Amino acid sequence: MLPDTSLTVVGSINLDLVTRVERLPRPGETLSGGTLERVPGGKGANQAVAAARLGAKVRLVGAVGRDPIAEEALAWLRAAGVQLDAREVDAPTGVAIILVAEDGENVIVVVPGANAHVGGFAVDGNVLCQLEIPDDAVKEARAQAKWLCVNAAPARPLVVEAELVVVNRYEAEVVGRQPLLAVTMGEEGAVLLEHGTEIARARPPLVQAVDGTAAGDAFTACLVVSLLEGRQPEEALRRACAAGALAASSFGAQPSLPTADEVDAILRA
Repeated sequence: MLPDTSLTVVGSINLDLVTRVERLPRPGETLSGGTLERVPGGKGANQAVAAARLGAKVRLVGAVGRDPIAEEALAWLRAAGVQLDAREVDAPTGVAIILVAEDGENVIVVVPGANAHVGGFAVDGNVLCQLEIPDDAVKEARAQAKWLCVNAAPARPLVVEAELVVVNRYEAEVVGRQPLLAVTMGEEGAVLLEHGTEIARARPPLVQAVDGTAAGDAFTACLVVSLLEGRQPEEALRRACAAGALAASSFGAQPSLPTADEVDAILRA
């Protein structure tokens, strides 16, 4: 049977307001001299674009407001060929305020807006969720999906059991042991645990960090697509680490997301 790389992403859609600064401010400190850019984002939208650029057939279920920034937020999704199921609701389109330092470190504040109203959808097959949407939407996805991955970010306890859960080391403390758990550890790479037992480990290729905003989204999408393609866990994890590194080496969320050819090239190098 041929692998099924069709994927429905149920998740958030944001417009990112990104300020680049020399360093991140300390509590109570005001910095000046930054630059401001408006970039489509949201973990759901980021992962949908990433999966499409990696070769999957992708549908995105989400919500936007009836406001001028909605089209800005959807622009890269349209360009990537993602099938959009973005319901318009009586709430502003989601926004993320992001500060990015010269060393690639960032801090992010998300204003959910329309993302808090995701729900009432129909999905099947392979589904990917994140936690920038309500728990009820994640439960809806679980009830309908044949195979579910949850990127448990931002961190909060899971309300469903998924075939795959993706977290960073801090989020791992919140979700605990899972049937299949991928844990990202920044420059140290990532590990894949099956019922708490390590089955794969990988490190990212060396890159110059520019902006880590969507690195986790690139990792998650590439791990999911690689597994759906039928790749072995070790190879899938290695490719996911490469995708995350490539995303961190470019500015912006969706503009930084790599293609399958770019992942292959850096792995060959």
